[in-house]
Amino acid sequence: MILLGTITNVVLITIGGVAGVFLKQFLSRRIANTVMQGIGLAIVIIGISGAMSSSFTIVDGNISADHVLLMIVSLALGAFIGELVGIEKQLNNFAKFCEERLTKSGGESPSFAQGFVTATLVFCVGSMAIVGSLEDGINRNSDILIAKSVIDGIAAMIFASTMGFGVIFSALTVGIYQGSITLLAMYIAPYIDDVVVAQMSLVGSILVMAIGLNMLEISKIKVGNLLPAMFIPAVYYAIQIVFR
Repeated sequence: MILLGTITNVVLITIGGVAGVFLKQFLSRRIANTVMQGIGLAIVIIGISGAMSSSFTIVDGNISADHVLLMIVSLALGAFIGELVGIEKQLNNFAKFCEERLTKSGGESPSFAQGFVTATLVFCVGSMAIVGSLEDGINRNSDILIAKSVIDGIAAMIFASTMGFGVIFSALTVGIYQGSITLLAMYIAPYIDDVVVAQMSLVGSILVMAIGLNMLEISKIKVGNLLPAMFIPAVYYAIQIVFR
């Protein structure tokens, strides 16, 4: 069934988020902060391992790095585009819009925007979201996205217990993002190359690592404005085909 993986992802994020909101009263701030730090460390490791698996290969006993130059160009150009568009600002504005419609008070709650933006970036950025959606669209195989759904559901529960209702609304973004990639993959399947997927996964893994660093309060990287970087390899590949 097409989109089964994305639908499962949306449902488990919603369930995990709702559960996390109700568990909030049973978790002390100290415990929640420590859990969040643990998740941040895990996300950094996932980002590093994903980047290494996508960029390093062993040939005749020697380690070689692939796609590094394109990764640098993608991050630089993606950052330029993201800053021009103001993606992270738009995500925050959308979160505040949702909050105002829900509370009808017009007040601002940093935790709502923080929960929405953080969860959206964690759930949308990374090799599993990209590769899983492509696999679902090209081969009708949703195994990767279903595995991702379980991870996201647990993470949503933890996020929601510390950052509130904003986490639940990230499920909407996940549905649109992954669903769009899956449907698009159905039409471009004849032109998808494994190298392009690896390049996109490399950039995505770098952004996942940045999210973990932000969660650990080591940095304040505007990961939202770097999102266009993930799609630069696909654009580059398309240009190569046109001018080949």
